[in-house]
Amino acid sequence: MSETVEVPAATASVITEPVPDLQLQLLMRLLDREQRSSLPITLTLSCGILHGDLIGHEAWKADWARSLRQVEGEGANLLAEFPEIMDQGIREMAADDYASQLPRWIHLRDATLVFGGTTAAHLPLWRGRLADVSGWTLGRPQ
Repeated sequence: MSETVEVPAATASVITEPVPDLQLQLLMRLLDREQRSSLPITLTLSCGILHGDLIGHEAWKADWARSLRQVEGEGANLLAEFPEIMDQGIREMAADDYASQLPRWIHLRDATLVFGGTTAAHLPLWRGRLADVSGWTLGRPQ
């Protein structure tokens, strides 16, 4: 006697990720209106506490491009154009719905990452996934 086993049809894969904090997304969007603006902020991440100056995407991109121009060696001139090329590609891929226009990345300048309560890393420029931020407050630790 022979049995047949039905195999379910292949289903589409669904990618899920944590939902970013809407208030933080809107605050970042507000900062994008003025490239010179920044706000002191403290973030809670799974690896520790991060504090620094919250900046908009355009300010981060300008600082990042400046830092890439300082890289030496062959191909260094290509790096200076990379931030704008990357943004152009992202804009072309983005859907037109409102949710896709909200920031998905968070940017800090003059940041300090504290892990384990005692070890600290000082970062001139930092970019992280907004969905990885589990808490935040305006201001820096005293």
